[in-house]
Amino acid sequence: MSLKLPKPLVSASWLLSHLNDKNLIVLDCTIPKVTAKKTLIEQKKQIKGALFFDIKNVFSDIKAPFPNTALSPQEFELKAQELGINKSSIIVCYDDLGVYSSPRVWWLFQLMGFKNIAVLNGGLPKWKEEKFPIENQQKNNLSKGNFKVDYQPQKITYTKEVLSSLEDKNILIADARSKGRFYTTEPEPRKEVKGGHIPNSVSFPFGNILKDGLVKPKEDLLKIYKELNPDEKELVFTCGTGITASILALGAAITNQKSYAVYDGSWTEWGSTEGLPIRNLIWKI
Repeated sequence: MSLKLPKPLVSASWLLSHLNDKNLIVLDCTIPKVTAKKTLIEQKKQIKGALFFDIKNVFSDIKAPFPNTALSPQEFELKAQELGINKSSIIVCYDDLGVYSSPRVWWLFQLMGFKNIAVLNGGLPKWKEEKFPIENQQKNNLSKGNFKVDYQPQKITYTKEVLSSLEDKNILIADARSKGRFYTTEPEPRKEVKGGHIPNSVSFPFGNILKDGLVKPKEDLLKIYKELNPDEKELVFTCGTGITASILALGAAITNQKSYAVYDGSWTEWGSTEGLPIRNLIWKI
């Protein structure tokens, strides 16, 4: 019987103890931060046996006008099969920055109806800190998997739906970007994108639910999400391009929020589309 992951977050010690399980697949989901400075590229290291999950070039629609646009269910199913993923797989995803892009992959699989997946808390930095086995990045000859999509459209939302929901008091839009970007006291990293935020949205930086590269304990998250959403409204998470909004979605899953979705185009689409309302007053933080 295949192992079932009890929660959407696992520790480095848990992963080490299951690293040789037959159906386990470890996915390296690393992407660089859009605000990061380019540095000398060293030999890429990974958790022993990991496969690289290419968010940018394989698991996003590269023909779409905005970054990190989710694939169609049919395309995702094919790409996941090509990566050797099966219906019986147990997936743990991680990234080199701790908890940054790996929740995006966790959310993509949730969107596609696959639940036996978790994020490695602390990612590669925590794994290295524990001195657990790493290796140079490998090229793998993979057998095609039998992964199947069971699409869950309620987990994603688009500009048209967000626009129509702005006056809906049962919906709360939470923005994972920094307060500086939300309140326009700092510029957007993409020059073609206006500054500001979606009207009636609230600032909820993804760092609120992290500490020292780890997702905060569940008891802390329960307080944080209760303060964010005391009336248990439907949550819509947005950010720059849908990456860090997925961190908030992970926190929502850990705290058993009733209803939440990720705005796939996020601020890059909203802030570069003519005719959409924008709040861009500079507020004191």
